[in-house]
Amino acid sequence: MSRIVIIGAGLSGLAAACHLSRSGHDVHVLEARSQVGGLAGEESEAGHTFDLGPTVLTMPDLIESTLAAAGGSLDLLPMTRLDPAYRAFFADGSRMDIWSDHEAMRDQIARMCGPGDAEAFDEFVPWLRRLYEVEMPHFIDRNFDSPLGLVSRPAPALDLVRMGAFGNLSSLVGKRFTDQRLRRLFTFQALYAGLAPHEARGIYAVISYMDAINGVYFPDEGMHALPRAMARAASQAGVQIRLDATVSVLPRDSSGRVTGVVVDQEYLPADAVVSTQDIPTTYRTLLADMSTPLSLRRPRYSPSAVVWHVGTGGATQEQFLHHNIHFGHDWERSFDELIGGGRLMSDPSRLVTVPTVTAPQRAPEGGSTLFVLEPVPDLSGSVRWEDERGPMRERLLAFLEAEGYPTDIRAEQLVTPDDWADQGLSSGTPFSLSHLFRQTGPFRPRNAPKAVPGLFFAGAGTTPGVGVPMVLISGRLAAARAMSYLEDAAA
Repeated sequence: MSRIVIIGAGLSGLAAACHLSRSGHDVHVLEARSQVGGLAGEESEAGHTFDLGPTVLTMPDLIESTLAAAGGSLDLLPMTRLDPAYRAFFADGSRMDIWSDHEAMRDQIARMCGPGDAEAFDEFVPWLRRLYEVEMPHFIDRNFDSPLGLVSRPAPALDLVRMGAFGNLSSLVGKRFTDQRLRRLFTFQALYAGLAPHEARGIYAVISYMDAINGVYFPDEGMHALPRAMARAASQAGVQIRLDATVSVLPRDSSGRVTGVVVDQEYLPADAVVSTQDIPTTYRTLLADMSTPLSLRRPRYSPSAVVWHVGTGGATQEQFLHHNIHFGHDWERSFDELIGGGRLMSDPSRLVTVPTVTAPQRAPEGGSTLFVLEPVPDLSGSVRWEDERGPMRERLLAFLEAEGYPTDIRAEQLVTPDDWADQGLSSGTPFSLSHLFRQTGPFRPRNAPKAVPGLFFAGAGTTPGVGVPMVLISGRLAAARAMSYLEDAAA
């Protein structure tokens, strides 16, 4: 029996553990924190329960397949479908909901935007679905050994060309819809990939499919219930999970092959290691004697975010849903400021998640728990957060008051790019490398670095990229790499 060590019990590490759990190998997961989940952690204060990481959950079929790999099922993760998934508030005072129910969404579009845009929506949804069906098996859920892998399956690649998927995302959506509000609703997801809609390729419309068409969900016990369910499934299948365990050294033999890890001054031998740490941080710490790989020598990182966790004593007005997007006036200029200029948006758009709309038990009776997110530059920008932290809090408070959210604050936690950096995230962003073409697919840092045999990467910094669905897939891909490596070694 070979031993596989997984560094990190975040979503990607737990996904790798689930997929390795019944492989016949001895699997150990080492987590530096005192709880599983990594960035998807949870904290409580004054009766309010805060999800510290992602708040939007999509693609439950990927979660189901991950749990099933360890013998579990979605019974471990009861969840509610949110429909509408979002409520969008626009600067002109109007608002629209994003429904995954096709007829409900179409009726709203016809009523608010006209019959032409309603007909365009009928054509847009099958296009998005086909985009997903082509991309997922051939370009997302797949290990690449080199850029040549992009052309190794010419028929799917040709399908994408015919669909216009390599065109400009903003233009592709703009040609379909005349109403500017719809253009925003179906392109804002590009920011998840670290790109402005007007610089993203059409292939990233697949995020809109996952998000706006296929449905958004919320676990009954909060987002942290996802890593708890994965850890439970993996543990029941024989995986050993050790918390408060910090890996400090990655020993290698004379050929560069990984031989194990040093955890809390104890050497733990291993035949393969899956690291889910931020990859640039891993090279700076555990692989400090190695040269930085070419893919990380001139990186462009995604914008970061300020997240304000707020617990209030007052209830939330009925006009707000679980997820609420507040769009600013000047859409393109805001992205130019954020991504092109490395400055705070002068007219920001913000996400306010109110989990107590769906799960009131996440606050004391009569209270509310809020998650307020504003996109901000990563640490390569011009913002000095030691000076900006206080003013940012005051601006967010004024925004909540102006929009009608409760503001009698009983508990709070403000997270800035400096705080993300303190957690080991390069350039102070939880969204890792942006998805420029030169940082996508086989151009992203490889999940099997050739210079370090036996080491494999999972997480947002490697294939396929950022977001809960993507990091779950990254765990499966890393697990497949590790199993193939051990099979070759045993042959």
